[in-house]
Amino acid sequence: EVQLVESGGGLVQPGGSLRLSCETSGFTFSSYAMSWVRQAPGKEREGVSCISRDGGSTNYADSVKDRFTISRDNAKNTVYLQMNSLKPEDTAVYYCAAKRGGCTSYTNYWGQGTQVTVSS
Repeated sequence: EVQLVESGGGLVQPGGSLRLSCETSGFTFSSYAMSWVRQAPGKEREGVSCISRDGGSTNYADSVKDRFTISRDNAKNTVYLQMNSLKPEDTAVYYCAAKRGGCTSYTNYWGQGTQVTVSS
């Protein structure tokens, strides 16, 4: 059974930091690019960041560039998203996603999401 389990979300003040984790099982993690996608209330899903299978290539949405960092540990089948200098507009449900064909391909597997709320 394929599982992607996000954790690390919560309530944080503007300017604060959070580190999201997505632990996976049931598929060959190192064969998949991994991405983080978010969805705010009333808004469309937005791609935040993606990392290649070996971690050698990453990309970010302009809205999070220089504030967020994606990384992965293929030995632990886990992908991370370090979020710094958080803003209220970062409030959303954050999902991790696995992409067999690479960062530009469709998503094969989704996690259930973790809520991030940035508010004073």
